[in-house]
Amino acid sequence: MTPPPTVRRQRGAALLLALLIMTLVATLAAGMVWLQWRGIEVETAERARAQAQWLLNASLDWGNLILKSSIRQNHNDDDLGQPWATPLAETKLSSFLSADGSHSDDTGPEAYLSGQITDAQSKYNLYNLVVPTNEQTVGKTTEVERLQVLFQAIGVSQDVAITIAAGMRASDSAQHTAQDASARVDPTSVLMPMELGDLAWYGVDPKVIKQIEPFVQIIPFTGPQQGGTGTPQMSINVNTAPAEVLMAGCPGLQRAQAEQLILQRRQQPFNDLGRLKAALQGGSGTAPLPCPGEHGHPGLILDVKSYYFEIYGQLRYEQHVIRERSIVYRKDPFTPVQVLRRERLPPDAT
Repeated sequence: MTPPPTVRRQRGAALLLALLIMTLVATLAAGMVWLQWRGIEVETAERARAQAQWLLNASLDWGNLILKSSIRQNHNDDDLGQPWATPLAETKLSSFLSADGSHSDDTGPEAYLSGQITDAQSKYNLYNLVVPTNEQTVGKTTEVERLQVLFQAIGVSQDVAITIAAGMRASDSAQHTAQDASARVDPTSVLMPMELGDLAWYGVDPKVIKQIEPFVQIIPFTGPQQGGTGTPQMSINVNTAPAEVLMAGCPGLQRAQAEQLILQRRQQPFNDLGRLKAALQGGSGTAPLPCPGEHGHPGLILDVKSYYFEIYGQLRYEQHVIRERSIVYRKDPFTPVQVLRRERLPPDAT
């Protein structure tokens, strides 16, 4: 018998309702599965990030160990022939663990570590422009002239040096004013830059910042630096600095003379200021210094030792690539290496 139309309509409505309920249940189930999968992925990524961060600390520990070992072996100078100047090629982390005999090279995480230590005092520190308040104006002008010599050697306008010096001194003055509760701080003042990219606050072109990056840096002073004066200036290591920075450290030094110093240090690094002074005098010992300083010190900020270093570390762990740069201060063989700043670098940074 053929069912009446009303029954057929009810059966069709029930079938549509059942399909809708099945679709709703399937959608809710798929959403729950997706949320569960997303939670697992987020937790896995967070765990991998935390593990990678802890593993990357190994590069900083490696750098500190190398720096401490180097200063114990050599107290007189720092040069590019010492162990700290040798980069760490990309190496599987388990190979370090297998060195103690309790681990196998085939076990452990698939993590690869590489690193490099560079001498921070091979560059001119822009904090030298911020001199103590009791220093004479001629001392301040000398630092600006050093920066102008450097910029002229690398093809940058000398006006940029004046802009940077004026901006940093204004920021330093505002910073000291802010420490006085009764003083009024200029609301238009700019904060003291912490890295080279911050020089854009003073209106410096980012292309110019990229151009000067291999030759200058910004590192706050940890303490008085060894050198020709008692001012807290960061010296330039003549054993590691490029020719352009040497010319800034010794105004009056020609590029040919700076290149000659580099050739001499490759043959035998300068291990005391006496040899450096003789080299600047052309080996005669009687010729006038191109950059005389106090008490016979050459160039005031030229030195043969370094106290500040940059440690670069890179870790490849699973699908993550993490790079980090640390600024450290190494005072002497008996004081622990002090980490001044740590910053994360983008994966494509050089």
